Amino acid sequence: MKPNIGLWIDHRNAIIVTLGSKGEEVARVFSQVEPQLRRSGDSPLKGRHEKLNIASDTSQKRALTGKFNIYYDAVSDCLGRAGSIFLFGPGEAKGELKKRLVRNKLGARIVQVEPSDKMTDRQISAKVRQYFAVKPTDIKG
Repeated sequence: MKPNIGLWIDHRNAIIVTLGSKGEEVARVFSQVEPQLRRSGDSPLKGRHEKLNIASDTSQKRALTGKFNIYYDAVSDCLGRAGSIFLFGPGEAKGELKKRLVRNKLGARIVQVEPSDKMTDRQISAKVRQYFAVKPTDIKG
C-alpha cells in the first residue's frame, strides 16, 4: 500500500508528513532561495554608474526561477512513492508545485490543494492525520 502524504509548502521550506505502514514520518526540505534580491553595493549613493553594477530584471528572474526549480525538484523527489498527496500552505508555492507535479505525471495523486497559514510541525502533522482520518493511536513509532 502506498503511503498518504501531506505537504505544507512555502518558498522557504516544505514539511512532508508521510502516513504509511511504518507510521508517521516527518521530513523537511529547505529552499536555498533568497526571494528579495539585494543590490551589490552598500549604499545607493555610489555614483552615476551604479546601474551598471545591478543585473537586469530578466537575468535576476531567470536565476531565481532556476533556484526554485531545484527546490521543487527536491520536494517532488520526496513525493514519488505517494498514493495520495494533500497539498497546503500559504502563498503561491503550492500552486507552482502543483503545476510541476502535473507536468511530471504526479498530478493525479493530488487529492486536495488548500490555503493555509503558517503552522508548527505538530499542527501540520495533526492536519494531515485529520485529513486522512488517521488517529494518533493508530500510528506506530
